[in-house]
Amino acid sequence: MIHIVATWKIKPEYADSWPSLSKEFTEATRSEPGNRWFEWSRSIDDPNAYVLIEAFDDDAAGAHVNSDHFAKATAELPAYLAETPKIINTTVDQDEWSELGEMAVDA
Repeated sequence: MIHIVATWKIKPEYADSWPSLSKEFTEATRSEPGNRWFEWSRSIDDPNAYVLIEAFDDDAAGAHVNSDHFAKATAELPAYLAETPKIINTTVDQDEWSELGEMAVDA
């Protein structure tokens, strides 16, 4: 599985609107074959920062970066960014989330 974590610094005047500004791209990516998850979180320390956690089957990343919605997002979304997003991209030998055993909850 390809696992990606990216940090996005949004211009302050667009930070509250970021979920709606990125909605079309988010929904299209989530519907791609081979997409496992595509989840945004807003920083509790910096209200202008978002973290995107995404995962794809090993053979699905090429289709993602070559899709029409990816091209549209790369053309339109940078206008709302304060800086170029930072990314960690790795391949992991896993198919799903593992449990964090140290924080186990008895159901």
